[in-house]
Amino acid sequence: MVMTQAPTAPRATRRRHDREIVALAVPAFGALVAEPLFVIADSAIIGHLGTAQLAGLGIASALLTTAVSVFVFLAYATTAAVARRVGAGDLQAAIRQGVDGIWLALLLGAAVIAVVLPSAPALVDLFGASDTAAPYAVTYLRISALGIPAMLVVLASTGVLRGLQDTKTPLYVAIAGFVANAALNAGLVYGADLGIAGSAWGTVIAQWGMAAAYLTVVVRGARRHGASVRPDTKGIRASAQAGAPLLVRTLSLRAILMIATAVAARLGDADVAAHQIILSLWSLLAFALDAIAIAGQAIIGRYLGANDTQGAREASRRMVEWGIATGVVLGLLVIVSRPLFLPLFTSDSVVKDAALPALLVVALAQPICGIVYVLDGVLMGAGDGPYLARAMLVTLAAFTPVALLVPTLGGGLTAVWGAMTLMMAVRMLTLWLRARSGRWMVTGATR
Repeated sequence: MVMTQAPTAPRATRRRHDREIVALAVPAFGALVAEPLFVIADSAIIGHLGTAQLAGLGIASALLTTAVSVFVFLAYATTAAVARRVGAGDLQAAIRQGVDGIWLALLLGAAVIAVVLPSAPALVDLFGASDTAAPYAVTYLRISALGIPAMLVVLASTGVLRGLQDTKTPLYVAIAGFVANAALNAGLVYGADLGIAGSAWGTVIAQWGMAAAYLTVVVRGARRHGASVRPDTKGIRASAQAGAPLLVRTLSLRAILMIATAVAARLGDADVAAHQIILSLWSLLAFALDAIAIAGQAIIGRYLGANDTQGAREASRRMVEWGIATGVVLGLLVIVSRPLFLPLFTSDSVVKDAALPALLVVALAQPICGIVYVLDGVLMGAGDGPYLARAMLVTLAAFTPVALLVPTLGGGLTAVWGAMTLMMAVRMLTLWLRARSGRWMVTGATR
């Protein structure tokens, strides 16, 4: 489906690519799954304090997640840049590139704190918090904001290690962070009787602990290979410039998700409730596909850095095959588990009736999603950020009018997810055209 007219790789080559993909993707999947467990642990602990506290946590967590996810380019751009230098055989420059990304993360984190602390009440009001939930949301948001630089350092450091072809260390750090977060939250919320503030402080401490663990690994690697860890203005600026197109891509994707939720909300309470359930499943399915994409970022960057376009082409083809196969399996699982999945979230028959046909659309879309995620990872690994930004803007332009017409034309929530599937199809087309052209295969230690 993907790569020009290259002949099919020999079986031995496919097996080699399979081993590389599995070695990187499986630990990456574990680390991705560990991330939302932070919020789940906080919710489970705070939920016993009261409904107002839990509502406050929900609002603050949504704001924090949005603030951090916008800067996910710190991981993606760093992975590609570091992997290129690894492929070129220059580990010193690879780690130096990663250090620049970490310094950028610290600067961005400080800027976000400067914005969030004074504006926390206004941000909470913007989300429509009730009078009882708002004080808890503001408390949690202001304390947790102190952990944002750590979260961004974790993103950048994860990118460094992925670029160095290491996804196991991020998995270990994520597991340790989750355990520490759960223990600290329980101890500070109930043992120290700090309430929701204790949960926020526990999360902040766990996040800085994770950042410290990553920094220890990176600094040791820098010393081993003679790389400086001091801030370098030119390098930090280069990291920011490389990440800017991916920031545009991420903001466009967030806009698509917000538009879909806003349209679902206009359909009624049952539809928006069903939409939130489906969106949570969509995110879970994305973890499995994103793990292959992460492997793609690391592998493609390494091949191009080593001037091996044939290896990059063969690896890309194989990863697309993995993406399609994984998408088919996930789609079948969604179809089979629909009757069992929905009762876990709701007993409302109206919500179930709205969700069931929409879930079928989600299931049918999974093979498309598999191609999209993989090609996204391939082009990120190639450092093709400007094209990804333009492609996502085109996708946003195609999706928006279709989604906004749903309340007028009818079709309910199923039509909303039909629009989401159309969005993924447009992404697949734009990414496939780029992959097929071969213009993304720019070789060398830098793009």
